[in-house]
Amino acid sequence: MAFKGEVPSHLRTSKITSHEADQRIKRRLRISLFVISALLVVILVRVVSLQTFQRSGYYAASVDQRTRVNIIRATRGVIFDRNGNELALSVPSVTVYADPREITDPVGTAHSLAPFLGLTPEKESALAISLAKPGSKFNYIAREMTKQSADIITGLGLPGIYSYTEPSRQVEGGVAQALIGKTDPDGVGTSGIEFQFNKILTGIDGRTVREVDKRGRSIAGGGSATSSPVPGDDLVLTIDKNIQFHTDTALLDRVAQLGAKGGTAIVMNTNTGEIYAMSNVRRDAAGNALLATGNFAAVEAYEPGSVAKVFSLSAVINEGAVNPDTVLKVPGAQNVDGFLIRDAWPHGTIDMNIRSILVESSNIGTMLAAQKIPSQKLHDYLSAFGFGSKTGLDYPGESRGILNSASKWRGTEKFTVSYGYGLAATPLQLIAGVNTVANKGIYVSPQLVSATIDKSGKRHLAKAATTRPVLTPATSATMIDMMRGVICTGTGTLAKVKGMEIAGKTGTGYKVQSNGTYTTDKGGRRYFASFAGFFPASDPKVTMLVSIDEPDASSRDRFGGTAAAPVFARLVPTVMHELGIEATGVGTGCAPGSKAVSH
Repeated sequence: MAFKGEVPSHLRTSKITSHEADQRIKRRLRISLFVISALLVVILVRVVSLQTFQRSGYYAASVDQRTRVNIIRATRGVIFDRNGNELALSVPSVTVYADPREITDPVGTAHSLAPFLGLTPEKESALAISLAKPGSKFNYIAREMTKQSADIITGLGLPGIYSYTEPSRQVEGGVAQALIGKTDPDGVGTSGIEFQFNKILTGIDGRTVREVDKRGRSIAGGGSATSSPVPGDDLVLTIDKNIQFHTDTALLDRVAQLGAKGGTAIVMNTNTGEIYAMSNVRRDAAGNALLATGNFAAVEAYEPGSVAKVFSLSAVINEGAVNPDTVLKVPGAQNVDGFLIRDAWPHGTIDMNIRSILVESSNIGTMLAAQKIPSQKLHDYLSAFGFGSKTGLDYPGESRGILNSASKWRGTEKFTVSYGYGLAATPLQLIAGVNTVANKGIYVSPQLVSATIDKSGKRHLAKAATTRPVLTPATSATMIDMMRGVICTGTGTLAKVKGMEIAGKTGTGYKVQSNGTYTTDKGGRRYFASFAGFFPASDPKVTMLVSIDEPDASSRDRFGGTAAAPVFARLVPTVMHELGIEATGVGTGCAPGSKAVSH
């Protein structure tokens, strides 16, 4: 019951509720307005950020979505021989690639490509995975393909599969392949001359940029840009392609005939050090004699054997300790620190002059002669001849060989180094040393590059070879005369050539085995047989070295004079013809009735 003048309770409650509801609505409006304002501020900040700070990133992403960039590979510089013949050049090949952004069915695409690429199920699966990789924009399918093979693949009409032409490196006829080396599929030199002069040979790639729609089709009128590739500089070698070919052929034939492990041969200009040919042969796992893939003539060192007698006898003559007619009493064998040193043929103690010691290749005679000068002096001469250091060719992987300091010569090494044991030399070092005698006593470093040709066609000559005097001209002339005797009556008679006077020296070295001795586990020997010579003997113009690695140890053709000298004799007429060297007469330059030594 309500008193007079009092508002009924139900009416009083309704009025309060309405007021509160009003307030609540207002609060909600204020909150909503605040939230909306905050959101608008956030959106505004985001828009400003996108238009300023993050603009470049998103712009790049948008450009990436609608553009395609193709690299135009620059042509690698050509490698020429000395006469302008191409040795290594870039030829067109086709690369097939995929743009995974356009591929909707990676598994189906990989399955369609598999038969044409010869893929195994495992490789097909791997390709499908790579094509489905998120964010991937480019994937190689196959490289260095012929145009015909690439056209078959692109002719399948698979979305996202394209091709482009790029240069691929090729060595003409495989001539001087080991020397020139290789490049990878991207045209980067990985070995040999290609690696050594990669910076010079490599050009600057170009590229094309085009706008495309979502299906990868070029947009008509869309933006595009092209920068042309710039080819690399050309390289001119000292190699003579014809001489190299004939050297390869002669060495291959000889290694095959002798059942040898391999061989090397080098043809060199006596005066300039320019290399006309450098050949390497190795027998593969199937037993076939093939041109090697590595330039072993510069990177492998062996004990040279009797060719080294040229250097030790030159040293003692140059020092005035002996002359060609100096007579020594030479035993057939001598015990040195418990090690028995023998000559190659049995004999008692005999009188031998220095000339006959070289001609008949007496180990003990050479050892006795070398003892007439101090060990340090002999070491200094060997070093001056180029042993124990690189030739200056800067060829990748070139070996410095082995020449220990004289203070480290121990036991028999003090004696054996005079006739080719206790030191090791590469064929490149060995020919440079022998060439010193031929070149009037002046050492000249080997040369492989004669010039570069820049993009404008201008020729830039390479630096001349470094030289140093080692022997007097008189000592050189004396040694040449003695080395002619090696050919006429000594161990090198198989190097005789009708119409040319030859001087040279044979060398037969035992190879150290894995057991640390010169004898195999079965009691046999393995040989490294060499012949080094030059012509014309009266005025040397060409020096050549032939080495046969492991000829048949049971054959008479295991020695330097029987295994290697015949290759020299075979090559001389070819080199004479190619270089225009005139004959020195109708005979060999040896006295009538000259007889070779029986051993």
